[in-house]
Amino acid sequence: MHVGILGPVEAHSPDGKVSVGGPRPRTLLAVLALRVGDIVPLDRLIDELYGAEPPSDAANALQGQVSRLRRALGDASLIEFHPAGYRLALAPDQVDAHRFASLAAEGRQALEHGDPQTAESLLSEALQLWRGPALADVDAPDHATRLEQQRSAATSALIAARIRLGKADVQEISNLVQQHPLDERLRGYLMQALHQQGRQAEALQAFEDARSLLADELGTDPSPELRAIHLQILRGQTHRELPAQLTSFIGRQEELDRIAALNSRLITLTGPGGAGKTRLALQSAGPGAIFVDLAPVKDVPAATLQALGLKETVLAPEDRLTLALRERDTLLILDNCEHVIVQAAQLAQHLLSTCPSLRILATSREPLGITGETLCPVPPLQPEQSVALFVDRARLVNPGFVRDEHTLDICRELDGLPLAIELAAARTRTLTTAEISSRLGDRFRLLIKGNRAAAPRHQTLRAVVEWSWDLLDADERDLAASLATFSGGATVEAVEQVCRHDIEVLAALVDKSLVEALDGRYRMLETIREFCAQHKRVDAEHAAYFLALARRADPELRQRNQVQWFARLAAEHANLLQAVEWATEHDPDLALQLVSALSWYWYVKGSRTEVHGVAQKLLALVPEQSTEEYAILLALAAPERVQDKLAELRGPVRQPFVLVAWAMYAGPPEPDAPRTELQNEVERSDDPWIQGLMGFSSSYTGWVANGDRAAAIENCRSALRQFQDLGERWGAAQILDLLANLTEDPHEALALTDEALLAVGELGAKEELAELRGRRADRLLDLDPAQAERDYLEALELATQAGLAATRALANAGLAEIARRAGDPARAERLLREAQQELGFGWMHAAAKQHVEERLSELVRSREA
Repeated sequence: MHVGILGPVEAHSPDGKVSVGGPRPRTLLAVLALRVGDIVPLDRLIDELYGAEPPSDAANALQGQVSRLRRALGDASLIEFHPAGYRLALAPDQVDAHRFASLAAEGRQALEHGDPQTAESLLSEALQLWRGPALADVDAPDHATRLEQQRSAATSALIAARIRLGKADVQEISNLVQQHPLDERLRGYLMQALHQQGRQAEALQAFEDARSLLADELGTDPSPELRAIHLQILRGQTHRELPAQLTSFIGRQEELDRIAALNSRLITLTGPGGAGKTRLALQSAGPGAIFVDLAPVKDVPAATLQALGLKETVLAPEDRLTLALRERDTLLILDNCEHVIVQAAQLAQHLLSTCPSLRILATSREPLGITGETLCPVPPLQPEQSVALFVDRARLVNPGFVRDEHTLDICRELDGLPLAIELAAARTRTLTTAEISSRLGDRFRLLIKGNRAAAPRHQTLRAVVEWSWDLLDADERDLAASLATFSGGATVEAVEQVCRHDIEVLAALVDKSLVEALDGRYRMLETIREFCAQHKRVDAEHAAYFLALARRADPELRQRNQVQWFARLAAEHANLLQAVEWATEHDPDLALQLVSALSWYWYVKGSRTEVHGVAQKLLALVPEQSTEEYAILLALAAPERVQDKLAELRGPVRQPFVLVAWAMYAGPPEPDAPRTELQNEVERSDDPWIQGLMGFSSSYTGWVANGDRAAAIENCRSALRQFQDLGERWGAAQILDLLANLTEDPHEALALTDEALLAVGELGAKEELAELRGRRADRLLDLDPAQAERDYLEALELATQAGLAATRALANAGLAEIARRAGDPARAERLLREAQQELGFGWMHAAAKQHVEERLSELVRSREA
């Protein structure tokens, strides 16, 4: 059922039009329809039906009218009785007046938000619901007047939308002006419509007519709004709408909020090409903003005049613009300023100083660089925003597209750059996401098909970056290409030493959005880096610099400032690995030196698994030799061969990883084993770190050999003081762990383990964190089994990340013990069998294997008993 009151009162059922009846049933239906869904009080209904002279039995009379209306509608349930009154049981959109109000409100909102196209569509649909004067065949003048006012407001809004679209109907507006001669808003619309059609004289005459009528009828002058339109016409200005957008706007809420919160009169959106600066500017602009696209132009003032619809005169363009904008409270968008940056800056400064109510929103790959400018960087999209954009654009060309495991990888590989993501999404019409992801190594060939109607610089990914590259001078290009060699960004020191350019050139690249500056590091988006790296590389200089850095850092990694130096190398991790990989291919001797210098950093950081592949490559390229560097390489690439090589070394030991590899793969020396020259050299060393390590070693071996716990504890504490005097956390943690083994107090053991975990946690030492977490779980087994299980699981995860099979096996053995105690021998056996499968070469693996097999034997015996 649908009810119409925008015209004669009507009701329509699925079978057709319903005969409602006489005046009172129609009035009753109209009043109920005006408040559809609400209960209309009995007194109100009686007043509406009978006015000031209701019948003596008004309640019964009303009930009778309700009955007649129910019979006419053919469904008594449509008019519900409630103690307080009656209710028309329809949805609001089943009454034309409510449907009209909803559409009109949406249309006005679209107009306020700068979308005249949508506004025109909604308002037209709303006004088409009218079939004549409201409530044409019932006596309800107050309601009719209110509805007609809503109709008039919607009509005005529709005219405003059409004026913004440049297609207002002059005759229609003229007819409305004749009906409402004192409505200044309609007079203004008529003037604007005439001006848009080039009928300037008629537009000016319309203003004179309005001024005379207002003076004669009301004794007043035209409103400021009408005078402003008159001045606009005198100046020859034509309002032009912002470019309409054909796709949805996704993300950027943080940037929109920042722009809205800024009270600066000049805001410049900066960022690399394809970051979405133009779209963000348009999204943040309100109605009435003036958009100037500077990308295809060379004369900024002339382009701005054209955007305002102004013709050049004898006045200078800047002065002509001042005259047009001086009294306007509006926003001027200067888009794509980077290639005409000087002109854009000069015009912005001139207009801001001569037009006090003007605001400017500029987009550029570098700041305008004038007083009062506020920068709003436009960074790459966040991961989830990137994925949402990819999915949205993919569905435009492939409606069945569904996000999968490759979608995030593609967006991450494309740096969250909106244009690159949109170009990649367009490829889903012919390629799977897996195929797109695998081809991004050659992204400039893959992403070559964009919007044919877009500006040339936005049609392919290469064109986006080339636009920026072409704006650089020779020094900036040379530095950009050199800096692209760095895979993990660079410090100022690295830029100056490797790229041979000073800070001013680097600052220029930051200003031009080719380089990002964050926390003292300078990096390029991967897309920009790949383009720039095609022009020049400085790999040899890069590798030499990072070898020098690794050698400088290595001794510091065992001193008081070790946390800061580990952090510094961690920041350069990608560059260090890149240097090793390049040197392996081009200078194996240099690569061997790098591997040696980085070995302690890699060991503490748990990177041995990560570098295993490149170490194996290098091992195949360098000749065998009895050197410390070669032994370190074997420990990383072929640990089963390192024990024999260690026996050939004579010392002195320069890299501590040699000693750790010795312990890991050879284990404690047998008491009756022949001494090696390396042992003698190590024991004679005056290096305080090696002395501390040897103190730790002798404490452990002495305890194992003679069981003298007190002496072992005393020796441990002496070695601990040596490491603590050095400020060396790794060594201190080893001794704290041994002290936890030596103490007979389980709570003290736990406290010592926690102290050791805290020490290696500061270093981010994955291997020690995994091992200590597992031993903490061992020490908790009898104190807190639930916490022990959580610690074993954490140790298992850390060991998996660091590639520590022995630690994984021990953690699984601990979980198996918990399962056994909980009465689940089947799970315990499965975990122990898994642990057996993981173990391989080396002393640590042998010790772990012995432990696992002892647990397995105990389990088997307990099941047989």
